[in-house]
Amino acid sequence: MAANTSVLARCWRRTWALLPELNFCSAPDNRHVFEVLAVPEAPALRRIHVVTTDDAPVSVAAWLPLAAWRLSGDLVYRNLVEGHEEEEGTIALPCFGNATGIDLNLGFSAVSLPSSGTFTRLTELSLERVRFQGTCELGDMVSSPRCPCLRTLRIRRARGMARLTLNIDAPVLNILALHSCFTRNQPQPIANISVPQLIALIWMDAYDPSCVHLGSLGQLQQLSPNVIVVYGNHHSGRNREVLWLLQHFQVIHRLNIVLSYPPVGLRSFFSAIYTVKDDKGNFQYLMQDVTYLPRVTFLALYVMNEGHAFGARSCHVLRLCTVIRKLSMVLLTCRNFEAQSTCPSGCICDQPTNWKIEKLSLNCLQEVEITGLKGADHEVAFLERLFNWAGVLKKLRITFDHTVSKSKAKELCQRLSSIARPETLMEF
Repeated sequence: MAANTSVLARCWRRTWALLPELNFCSAPDNRHVFEVLAVPEAPALRRIHVVTTDDAPVSVAAWLPLAAWRLSGDLVYRNLVEGHEEEEGTIALPCFGNATGIDLNLGFSAVSLPSSGTFTRLTELSLERVRFQGTCELGDMVSSPRCPCLRTLRIRRARGMARLTLNIDAPVLNILALHSCFTRNQPQPIANISVPQLIALIWMDAYDPSCVHLGSLGQLQQLSPNVIVVYGNHHSGRNREVLWLLQHFQVIHRLNIVLSYPPVGLRSFFSAIYTVKDDKGNFQYLMQDVTYLPRVTFLALYVMNEGHAFGARSCHVLRLCTVIRKLSMVLLTCRNFEAQSTCPSGCICDQPTNWKIEKLSLNCLQEVEITGLKGADHEVAFLERLFNWAGVLKKLRITFDHTVSKSKAKELCQRLSSIARPETLMEF
């Protein structure tokens, strides 16, 4: 809007370049970004937000040094088109001495890290879809000597991490999140992490204790391991990696667990469960790989059940953490729930059925939150068992899925109230 006013009068031509914030949310390239940042009399900027649909690395590399010179706040840059391995040019990331937050999504363009300089005020760094080039190690850049104030580090879908050793020594770092950066079976250590003040660790990535060395994490309160696959190819080893990570911790305040089911439409999948006979990708039940959970106070269970019954698998998780005080269950909506809301005939997702008569003791559980309830019979069956397991439950809060009508919600409220304990406060 400010840029458009420059066409009305010559005296306003550079006014928009003097604003404390710059937003280019649909720029086809970065020519205008470079022109604005290059204005010599322009003041320091609190925020630079650039979204492009197609941009060559050489173009981005041209304006980033200007942004580093002008910025005293946050930088957000997103390239919505993915680059190619053979694309020429590398984005040389400059040192942002006065930036407080950097959020870069580079569309897998090649990037080289600065080998010197201090990010004096940087508190949050997020790198997504980057392809690391050069010899500078990411750990060197984000550790305390060069990022003394860094509190949040997120790396997502990065390529080239195998060529880097992620040595992190950041005493004030509170949040570390890694998503899809490491490949499995690395021949050498790929991560050495020592963060004594870390509060939250989000590890949605490959994990092998022989390659990932976790040092001092003495203040850790929240842990989010990779997704637990309920059924799949056993040779992927993902659930075993989750177990290896969990075994590193004895006590965690909050544990976030994600259970992933296959879509209900895979009819051939069901005939293969429990009876895998070859090594050609047949599916089998994988939850038996998860045999340990730390001592947890607050369990957040995210269920991507895709229309399947989830009671037996949720019971498996609860059996491993019976001292929880609070349970939050988020039932993630199936993509095709309206078209296929029940399992096909013969589905064994609810097997074995003995979980429905199991005498599980959750004597510390006092508060439960259920989000995304749709009212399916298997959901109500699970809640009925939960009421029996949680003998001192004080509060239950239900949030229905947006597809549930008011009349259906009212019916469910009455049904759940009838099976809950009288001392349990129900909120809908």
